[in-house]
Amino acid sequence: MAVQINPSILSADFARLADEARAVEGADWLHVDVMDNHFVPNLTLGVPVVESLRKATETPLDCHLMIADPDRWAPAYVEAGAGSVTFHVEAAAAPVRLAREIRAKGARASMALRPATPVEPYEDLLPELDMLLIMTVEPGFGGQAFLDIMLPKIRRARKLIDKHGLDLWLQVDGGVSASTIERCAEAGADVFVAGSAVYGAEDPAEAVRGLRKQAAAACAH
Repeated sequence: MAVQINPSILSADFARLADEARAVEGADWLHVDVMDNHFVPNLTLGVPVVESLRKATETPLDCHLMIADPDRWAPAYVEAGAGSVTFHVEAAAAPVRLAREIRAKGARASMALRPATPVEPYEDLLPELDMLLIMTVEPGFGGQAFLDIMLPKIRRARKLIDKHGLDLWLQVDGGVSASTIERCAEAGADVFVAGSAVYGAEDPAEAVRGLRKQAAAACAH
């Protein structure tokens, strides 16, 4: 599949979210980090902001739920307008049921793994998903340095996806920038979340185009 770039609004100016969303309308998705100060030690935004963003931009919303009890809360994000909803397997009580519910409500279902969570125990769950997210930093805060030790995990995930012949997107999130995106693409990722690398740039739209070009070239190799 083609490379996708998902700017993370965690690095945007929260006082100007509508403008910040429009600044990256050439992106494939807008990545929305939802944190509850329980699953991760940070608090960001929730369903009302997702509803408002949906009205403010044509870019589809990719909601990453870093929250406790996603089984209870995730469906509300689909109803709020998210086109893709990611839950953490470490927090989900019934991940297969949750993925099926997200899909039944009309969104893409995605499962995230923290850096210390191996992918292999969840091989049998992969056919239930539309996307797998490999965290390349510890979730909770933007602007962290990329963890190179996650590259072998990305490769292993790609091998499992290919082994089963799945049409499953492989996303990476955390420290993705011009200096790291090629390594992620070469390891097998095809969806890239970038926060400060986009919103910290003078021209966010140009940053998206540059990252896409780098990743596409690396994937071609």
